[in-house]
Amino acid sequence: MKTLERIEPGNFCWTELATSDQAGAKKFYAQLFGWSADDNPMGPGEFYTMFKVEGRSAGAAYTLRPEMVKQGVPPHWGLYVAVVNADQTAAKVAGLGGKLLAPPFDVFDAGRMAVLQDPTGANISLWQAKKHAGFGITEAPGTFCWADLMTGDTAKAERFYSGLFGWKFERGEKSGDYLHIKNGEQYIGGMPPAGAGGPGVPPHWAIYYYVTDCAATTEKAKSLGARVYVPPTNMEGVGCWSVVADPQGATFMPFQPMRH
Repeated sequence: MKTLERIEPGNFCWTELATSDQAGAKKFYAQLFGWSADDNPMGPGEFYTMFKVEGRSAGAAYTLRPEMVKQGVPPHWGLYVAVVNADQTAAKVAGLGGKLLAPPFDVFDAGRMAVLQDPTGANISLWQAKKHAGFGITEAPGTFCWADLMTGDTAKAERFYSGLFGWKFERGEKSGDYLHIKNGEQYIGGMPPAGAGGPGVPPHWAIYYYVTDCAATTEKAKSLGARVYVPPTNMEGVGCWSVVADPQGATFMPFQPMRH
């Protein structure tokens, strides 16, 4: 377990569940990951749920807004990247071929954020921390540990993200066409070969949560009403992962790292 007080710019700093059933999602993840839920009022009858592991922030959830439902936005897990200045980073998006979906705005006194779509169609958010840095804990079961960009145009994505965040993309010795994303000296995520997400899957960031037993977690998720898209799969020298959709349809990936 590692507690965090601040997050390096360019690192992933937050995950957020947009769901069609907030109460159902809270129950599911509490049973699956042992998350506790802290509800914060957002407006009339609206709450922002902070998920906690050992009393520290591990992610959040909110109910999909009516306008999002009308646009056909499905329940999903969203991902944030820490930035020094949301306005300055957002100003670079269009020039690099991306789209600003929500220009920078303040989230009370927690921070300032923006939502963008990369040139290949995957959405991601920027976060300039004020009172809320993001994740307060990592390396504990039920915490975020990795993210993969599933896209059909890896070259275009690489140009965009290296220009926006200064990320480097490196081929692993054993990983073939899989690219590791490096922020400074830290490996934070990856980009599988184009089409790895399967036919008809739109570009998106796939989010991994650390578990101690991938097979048991996947089986438990299924018993709680989840759908298993990819059963527990071992990758030599890396670990075991699966692809699961919660009962509302938001996908995530339990990941059990290989013991060294």
